[in-house]
Amino acid sequence: MTRATILDYAKRLIAQPSITPATGSVFDEMEAMLAPLGFEISRFIAGDSPEDAELGGPVENLFAIRHGAPGSRHFSYAGHLDVVPPGQGWQTDPFVPEQRGDLLYGRGAVDMKGSIAAFVGALHHLPDDLGTISLIITGDEEGPARFGTVAIMDLMAERGITPDLCLVGEPTSVNRLGDMMKIGRRGSVNMWITVNGMQGHVAYPHNADNPITKLGKILSEIDSLQLDEGTDWFQPSNIEFTDLHVGNPAHNVIPARAEGRLSIRFNDRHSGESLSAMVKEIVERHGGELKPIISGEPFLTPPGEFSDIVAGAIREVTGVDPELSTSGGTSDARFLAKIMPVVEFGLCNATMHKLDEAVAIDDLEKLGEIFALIVERALR
Repeated sequence: MTRATILDYAKRLIAQPSITPATGSVFDEMEAMLAPLGFEISRFIAGDSPEDAELGGPVENLFAIRHGAPGSRHFSYAGHLDVVPPGQGWQTDPFVPEQRGDLLYGRGAVDMKGSIAAFVGALHHLPDDLGTISLIITGDEEGPARFGTVAIMDLMAERGITPDLCLVGEPTSVNRLGDMMKIGRRGSVNMWITVNGMQGHVAYPHNADNPITKLGKILSEIDSLQLDEGTDWFQPSNIEFTDLHVGNPAHNVIPARAEGRLSIRFNDRHSGESLSAMVKEIVERHGGELKPIISGEPFLTPPGEFSDIVAGAIREVTGVDPELSTSGGTSDARFLAKIMPVVEFGLCNATMHKLDEAVAIDDLEKLGEIFALIVERALR
């Protein structure tokens, strides 16, 4: 693996500020890296109407494909060029990549421009006729994810393209490169609860209707739910309250409205719809209203040929036997898993979304080696 090539690619991507939703120069760099390798590249903007701005648009996307022989297998890599805001307090400019010792610093070094750089670097070491290879690269994984990967999937469907396997290059490693890969993720649903009452004086409660009391009963009943005890591959589903709001500035006034918010991360014993219906029954029984938004359903790629290929490549390069996990938050794999087997593997996630995000340069090189082995063995 050409260490200098991968490091250069990572620096070029980090140097392009691409806070979600990302468009423009970072995709120019991506296209410039792939075009000399024989890829057909499609770039497009999704979510560009005025009303889409509230949903995270506009977003740029890129789909690149290099066709193999007719009938050959199709391997796809998925990733995102958008990054979270860097925040204040960095030692150096987060969008000026800086190499200090054995580390490369910059926003996106781990999540996930470093991974994308490693995959493109790996392509230099693969024969052109190995099989069909594609890249699904979005600009809004860190945002609402309304106009990114799902829009690329629509484009692929229009063209009759369905890869046989997909590797999502998210940072999955924990303590050292290769110690964890993901074969699934839990689902996610967020819910907003509103309880309307009647404003009044606290000394005359019979002339008012206190919504806080009702909301308290709702939250207590929801909190008492035990959804499950986990499954063979998933941890137990959990309900977490994430916000309470009344906004009452007066100590002697019963408010007219109370609001709450909760989030449920759930395994494959449930669906977003079934959980929404369960909570809705509780909320409405106490006179409230519920607005659920399902971020993603759980998915699982059962251990088998694909996970064995990924794990084998990791062991060969690093000497580490990876844990097969479904832990963590959501990723765009939740969309891609609807049409093909998906495994996630990438860099160590210790500094992602943090100040002074950094990646070990040696890990970039090894990740490129792992990616090359995975693609070659998957397309044999």
